[in-house]
Amino acid sequence: QVQLVESGGGLVQAGGSLRLSCAASGSIFSIKTMGWYRQAPGNRREFAAVIISGGSIAYADSVKGRFTISRDNAVNTVYLQMNSLKVEDTAVYYCYARVMSTLTRVDDYWGQGTQVTISS
Repeated sequence: QVQLVESGGGLVQAGGSLRLSCAASGSIFSIKTMGWYRQAPGNRREFAAVIISGGSIAYADSVKGRFTISRDNAVNTVYLQMNSLKVEDTAVYYCYARVMSTLTRVDDYWGQGTQVTISS
């Protein structure tokens, strides 16, 4: 089993910044992909950013240029630096990881979510 623990959410004013962290622990042989999704009230969970083990990165158009995803493989942690935050960025942010626990087993895991609230 693998656990993902998020931190860094909170309440900030529009234009401000927050940095989310997500640490993975447990039965990890390697982590192929780590990323962030978000879900606003009444909406479906949507993709925000992802970083693959080889270093490739992708962002949703809605966050491109404002959010930066990074990863520290030594501590199995992914970060999301969020700048120029907008009210519409308000959501629960979920960490995601695709983890190899053995050479033949790959599973997807989700964190419990961290609330990000942007005030106008």
